[in-house]
Amino acid sequence: MVINYLGNGSFRLQSGETSLLVNPENNRFKADVVLRTLSPVDLAKDENAAPNEISFAGEYEIKGVEITGIALPEESGEKFLKTAYSVKWEDIKLAFLGHMSKMPSSDIMERLAEPDVLFLPVGGGHFLSPELAAKLVKQIEPAFVIPDFYKSPADFLKAMGQKAEPQEKLVFKKKDLENSKSQVIVLKT
Repeated sequence: MVINYLGNGSFRLQSGETSLLVNPENNRFKADVVLRTLSPVDLAKDENAAPNEISFAGEYEIKGVEITGIALPEESGEKFLKTAYSVKWEDIKLAFLGHMSKMPSSDIMERLAEPDVLFLPVGGGHFLSPELAAKLVKQIEPAFVIPDFYKSPADFLKAMGQKAEPQEKLVFKKKDLENSKSQVIVLKT
């Protein structure tokens, strides 16, 4: 699997011929599956939504990628709905926390299903604070942690007690996850 960071909360994942985009900011990249973690409420009524674009809670399967959208009602408002995603793809479990700003409930933690790779917002303000993000990582214990929505990852790395050199992309296989314990991977945009 290859993971590229496109900035803010946007990622492109590729495995074989299948690709997944998370929170794309434009239509520059084509993908088999598109996930959006923040969507306007009125989009739920949009009958012209692309069949490969997932913006809300529910269970989906597209091209062998199993996706569970988890509603974040305590974080959503009248205009926008926030959704976290648990994704199972080629026996690898991924969790995308998107626009999360508060510690998730135990129900949401359970539904995230012990991910191998955790994508989480660590920028503070409208997102998790670096300290809260580190606490969440210690509870979930994923093999890889990929931060997003930050100006600088330094505060999160400090809260995690780790150092990381920014990488162009992350390339890994399932076996690479077996001996890794919550390693922070900082990706360049």
